[in-house]
Amino acid sequence: MITGINPYLITNGNGAEAVAFYKEILGAEVLALMTFAESPEQPETPMTEEEKSMIMHAHLKVGSADIMLSDSPAGMPCTSGDNTAIAVHTDSAEHAEHLYSHLKSGGHELMKIQKTFFSSMYGVVTDRFGVTWHVAAPETE
Repeated sequence: MITGINPYLITNGNGAEAVAFYKEILGAEVLALMTFAESPEQPETPMTEEEKSMIMHAHLKVGSADIMLSDSPAGMPCTSGDNTAIAVHTDSAEHAEHLYSHLKSGGHELMKIQKTFFSSMYGVVTDRFGVTWHVAAPETE
């Protein structure tokens, strides 16, 4: 039985920065945060101090949704955001525009935020961590 599906974001060593960013911009609540150094089972290959400080697992709560996040461990290549996008729904066009502008900071715009036939404000942006976001407000306000 499936009890839930959550997006799991993999970052390239900047997971702590991503957690702080999503906490500030999305109002995410950090439910869990563990570095590789805090793991009860250490890998057989030695880690650098930098690798030890990387995020092994983070659990963020955004509204009623859960997002998981981890840095890519050494030797495991990571291409952030390749085939995954996250849809975020806001309660107003103003909040959608605000959120979109912050997610766009350091990232790039894929679809300018605008009124569409299905949303009072909708846009697509890739943030500075390579994660693509579909930002949408209600159809009508």
